[in-house]
Amino acid sequence: MKLFISSILLALAASTAFAANPRVEMQTNVGNIIVELYPDKAPKTVENFLSYVKSGFYEGTVFHRVIKNFMVQGGAFDKALHWHKPLADPIPNEAKNGLTNEPGTLAMAHDRDPNSATTQFFINLESNKHLNHYRDDPGYYGSCVFGKVVEGMDVMKKIAEIPTGAEGPFAADVPLEPIVIEKVALLEEPIEPPPVKSKSKRKGKSNGKTKNEPRRHLAGP
Repeated sequence: MKLFISSILLALAASTAFAANPRVEMQTNVGNIIVELYPDKAPKTVENFLSYVKSGFYEGTVFHRVIKNFMVQGGAFDKALHWHKPLADPIPNEAKNGLTNEPGTLAMAHDRDPNSATTQFFINLESNKHLNHYRDDPGYYGSCVFGKVVEGMDVMKKIAEIPTGAEGPFAADVPLEPIVIEKVALLEEPIEPPPVKSKSKRKGKSNGKTKNEPRRHLAGP
């Protein structure tokens, strides 16, 4: 009986251990992107992002700021570069989670107040060390990384090549060809099968950028 109960507990533990991180697919007019989120590293940020995903907030918004060899930013404005919809309260900055702004990572944009992020996010095109957390100072707090592109970096590189210029409230870096996020959906969370264990055997022989660099704030016009 004890052996039977232990087997059940081990099976449940294995199922939990192999549950995949949530993934979100963004369908754009230039291709699709799938991002994997890290709720264990940035729980409040992931919860905030998924709430906007599930409400349909991001659908119809654009990537409004594109800087080649730096990042692609979106999550707030429509094609006319008008603010899209009402926002929830800002969230606390979880940039001290140990994740860094490496190529393909997904991070939150904020203004001079580190705790001002709402809906805007960006995808790093390069290793942007100056956006990492260095110390508890508004200018050096950093941007919270909470996910990574797992499919579609070729799409992001394509977006990075689109000509940009001044449009609406922005003096530069707006794609002259609108890059529209047409649909965003939380994908079903697959459960990876646990490793196949060999049948039990009878007891016997075994078979053997620098800290002082000026900061760049990504949110706002």
